[in-house]
Amino acid sequence: MNNIYVPPVVKNLLIINILFFAATYLLPQLHLDDLLAVYYFDSPKFEIWQPISYMFMHGGLAHIFFNMFALYSFGSILEQRWGPKKFLIFYFITGLGALFLQWAVQAFEVHQILGSITASGKLNLSDLYNATDASPAEVKTLYGIYFGGMLGASGAIFGLLVGFGMLYPNAELLIMFLPIPVKAKYIIPVYILVELSLGVASIAGDSVAHYAHLGGALIGFILVKIWKDKNDTFYTLYE
Repeated sequence: MNNIYVPPVVKNLLIINILFFAATYLLPQLHLDDLLAVYYFDSPKFEIWQPISYMFMHGGLAHIFFNMFALYSFGSILEQRWGPKKFLIFYFITGLGALFLQWAVQAFEVHQILGSITASGKLNLSDLYNATDASPAEVKTLYGIYFGGMLGASGAIFGLLVGFGMLYPNAELLIMFLPIPVKAKYIIPVYILVELSLGVASIAGDSVAHYAHLGGALIGFILVKIWKDKNDTFYTLYE
């Protein structure tokens, strides 16, 4: 039986994510999910390490399983194509791009309510629900932005999905609940459009950072366009 080969960067990312996930549940007294998640840059809970640490934190077993499965499935192929250094750069830049788009959307929402992208003393952030100069809905939005952390590798994973789809558009993927394989060039754009529609809809109770996913996808698209071999086209056959 052939051994399964996992490239070094993907392997180390898998190990780090699993260790962080295990530590979160084995050492609850450390409150790692609160300390290492990333918060809005004007939040009193924001720390300088969070833009990196949030990529290694996950909110549950399903969250980490699907992200790590995608990291192994798509990341292994991309790392073997680009090499470890280039792949690692791609992974972290897409993860940061995911955060920056999420921050941009949050800054827009804060500006719509306060007239500024920062609170600047206009609200008592320790007790937003007692604020009197904003509607209850606006106070709830501000509370979610300032005290709701974001965690997960999903932004970087969306970058990997887009990168894979651009470089291997005719690769056939087996999608859950679909009886037949679908080519990457068809299913990945549909997935991105679904994320965009969910982000715009802002469904009540939906805690998924859809704009972060889109940020990772956008930066992934830009990087691949810059790096892509001139002889590759969107319809290049799957290698």
